[in-house]
Amino acid sequence: MGWQFAVSTLGMPGVPVREAARTARAHRCDGLELRVHPDEDVHLGLSGRATDAVRTLLDDEGLVVSCLAGYAKVAAPGPDRPVVDELNALIALAHRIGAPAIRVFPGGDGEARPRIAAVLDELREARVRLLVETHDSHPTGAAARQLVDGFEAPELAAVLWDAVHPWRAGEEPAVTRAVLGPYLGYFQVKDVAGREDPTPVPPGEGAVPLGDCRELLRSWSGWVSLEWEKAWYPGIPPVDVPLRAAAEWVSR
Repeated sequence: MGWQFAVSTLGMPGVPVREAARTARAHRCDGLELRVHPDEDVHLGLSGRATDAVRTLLDDEGLVVSCLAGYAKVAAPGPDRPVVDELNALIALAHRIGAPAIRVFPGGDGEARPRIAAVLDELREARVRLLVETHDSHPTGAAARQLVDGFEAPELAAVLWDAVHPWRAGEEPAVTRAVLGPYLGYFQVKDVAGREDPTPVPPGEGAVPLGDCRELLRSWSGWVSLEWEKAWYPGIPPVDVPLRAAAEWVSR
């Protein structure tokens, strides 16, 4: 199957989905990674009619949803119920909007296993995959895999490899790829100025060994998505700049 190319709406904060879709198509994207956030068109609590309208809009643009980028924290300290409720809301939204996966964060040193276990049936029924991002408390592939490994069901619970975080934590791409194995479910292409400077730069202009990542992923099939953190770094260039670089990286 090869790669499918998407861009996250994190790089277009506050931009309507219609405009984001047209930007994606202009750069030869196959899909759109939708940030699920109160400040965006797509958020938890979106009505069924509005959700269907987003799905129809993307269909009309010839795009699919690659992933819903949610903010649930599966290993956050505290009670399980709020986390499970948020996961179920994300799964329901993904099912209705046609997204094959939801992105979640680790978020701490709490016990993730019972929370993920509580939604496995919902994931299976909805045909949605939960992807834990290499991020915050679990930045490496090895750490993130620990959160999903025990279920032995990578088709339901796997890992999203963010190109920056494992490398900044000292895990080289070859190690990340090896430890994730069948649990690699998604790849976010991104670049930063350096290990000590997380300011985003267009892919290929920073210090992340993206050439190594590309070679390691050559035989892998799945979604490759540009995550451009414009929402957190408003002074960086508009998304068109890194999208051109990301499209070139993918085309190689």
